[in-house]
Amino acid sequence: MKLTEIQDLIKFVARAGVTEVEIEQKDFKLTIKSEMPKGRGKKEEQVVQTIQVPAAMPQMVQAAPVAAAPAAALAPASPAAPAALAAPAAPAAEDTSNLIEIKSPMIGTFYRRPSPDKDVFAEVGDVIKPGDTVCVIEAMKLFNEIESEVQGKIVKVLVDDNSPVEYDQPLFLVDPS
Repeated sequence: MKLTEIQDLIKFVARAGVTEVEIEQKDFKLTIKSEMPKGRGKKEEQVVQTIQVPAAMPQMVQAAPVAAAPAAALAPASPAAPAALAAPAAPAAEDTSNLIEIKSPMIGTFYRRPSPDKDVFAEVGDVIKPGDTVCVIEAMKLFNEIESEVQGKIVKVLVDDNSPVEYDQPLFLVDPS
């Protein structure tokens, strides 16, 4: 059996979703084993993990009082209160406008350190440059080092250690100045 035939057979087994295929001919025996059902179970776990992500959505609720301010302005006794709430929200938005987000390039589990007994890759206040490793994301038992593409000082870590992250989810805020 040629190498290309074996490669095609491996691809077929992966697509078919079977766990084991065994071929025996005169001069050789070939066994291909796959753990596809376990992988499918992990996909179901990832769906469960994506349900946890909407916990980040309450931050968007903060924008709702600003939208509700015109409705509150209809009552003459309370226009000062919504204006007072809107004023602190505006500087907070301005403070983050110059910050750069380092985002997750994949779905997986976020780790701040290479192993439990090691120091974190990047701490709030650390100055980073392009190519510096800022975290690790585990996806399908592979640990992927995430490198910074920007230079600056880490202002905030947005994700807890050992937490699931989604694709394009912000992980760090960096001040480029």
